[in-house]
Amino acid sequence: MWVLRPGAAGAAMAAAASELPPLRAIVVVSAHWDTAQATVGYADRPETLYDFWGFPDELYSIRYPATGCREAAAEVESCLRAVGLAAAPDRSRGLDHGAWIPLRMMFPDADVPVVPLSIQSRLGPAHHLAVGRALAPLAAHGILVLASGNMTHNLRDLQFARQGAGSPLDYLRDFPAWMADRLADADVPALLDYRRRAPDAVRAHPTEEHLLPLFVALGAAGENFEAKRLHAGIDEFVLAMDAFSFTAKEAT
Repeated sequence: MWVLRPGAAGAAMAAAASELPPLRAIVVVSAHWDTAQATVGYADRPETLYDFWGFPDELYSIRYPATGCREAAAEVESCLRAVGLAAAPDRSRGLDHGAWIPLRMMFPDADVPVVPLSIQSRLGPAHHLAVGRALAPLAAHGILVLASGNMTHNLRDLQFARQGAGSPLDYLRDFPAWMADRLADADVPALLDYRRRAPDAVRAHPTEEHLLPLFVALGAAGENFEAKRLHAGIDEFVLAMDAFSFTAKEAT
């Protein structure tokens, strides 16, 4: 529903996009494309996928007319293989809602080619950080890594909240605050161990797939990175919409 009611989160993402330099391509990592090994989309015109049901008809009429980029996809695959990560091509993969909705917020004209990249939800944060670090050289070639998920994602709590039920949801404050502090401190060991160290981590993420893209974006900034919080807020009662940018620190 974010695409119909973008609000402050949508405005923050649009503002962030307006400050970017010209881009050659975008690698988009969505929580909704989950494969056994890293898989790179090579489609020339990736289809807009409506991988959801029971929502207003208006959503199913929106199309994001992205173009692909085989050359950028090959660079992504090469970067992954160069560090020993398994990678596979997919010639037909479209853009699921975790990809085309943030892209539409940030690049409404669909004028930058897009390369989708899958997650591997069973492999955890360290794997996704390694994927991101493998992609770090792409920044110098005008390729942005855009990762899409949620800072909290508990659909049972969402159902209860919509019914006016459920228990107090302190984790909506505590978990994003802990993550933001660790990101600001560049405390990678704590972030990788978030499930054990962060307050209410398992309630914030009963399963990990919606947080794992963050580790790809974090890794793509390299080992010496700076995190900037672009937005913090709650949508749909329980979905923390925190957004961050990660950039490599300049050498001093």
